[in-house]
Amino acid sequence: MTVAEKVENKFKAHTVYKLADGTRVPGVTTITGGLGWSKETLCKWHNKMGLQGIDTSKYVTDKADIGTLGHRMVECHLTGEPLDTSDYSKNQIDKAENCLISFFEWEKQHEIEMEYHELKLVSNLGFGGTLDLYGLVDSMREIDDLKTGSGIYAEHFIQVAGYCILADENNIPYKQARIINIPRADDERFDQQIVPNLGVCKAIFLHLLNIYKLKKQIK
Repeated sequence: MTVAEKVENKFKAHTVYKLADGTRVPGVTTITGGLGWSKETLCKWHNKMGLQGIDTSKYVTDKADIGTLGHRMVECHLTGEPLDTSDYSKNQIDKAENCLISFFEWEKQHEIEMEYHELKLVSNLGFGGTLDLYGLVDSMREIDDLKTGSGIYAEHFIQVAGYCILADENNIPYKQARIINIPRADDERFDQQIVPNLGVCKAIFLHLLNIYKLKKQIK
């Protein structure tokens, strides 16, 4: 079904996706990376953080580590695997537990039977991705993507559409896709949304994939 391997470093896990012949391919988040903040917005954000005396590099890394741990806490909760937090600070663990608590609250409101967790898939179209959760939610077979951030944005729909394309190619049936935002701190909020107009979102993702490939040819 797939060719993917995980490369570990101290805090994060980066997955390398490969085709059957060993060719490395980009991940879904790489393909959709250009849909985030504009350069102008990023400059304003960096300036604002700088005026507050905050090192943006450390801030972003810390947030990413908390999100990674939050994902891992949810996965271990669902699988029963032991959780290793030895590489994380107490503050990071406390904030990641907020993610898990939010997931608990969502879980209480639904009848859930997950079949896959962190399912890594590769497409012959030349990209790979990891499905966070896949299974039955209220008797509806769906792909669920966990987010740990300030909310759910339009670019997230396109990203999840990429995962759905991977599921299509690997004969994994589903009726819908859902994004679940599990906050890390008080200034973030819980949210969940079913991906709207999934066919349109898939088309946009495929266009982005083609743009990514074309841009590689001019570098």
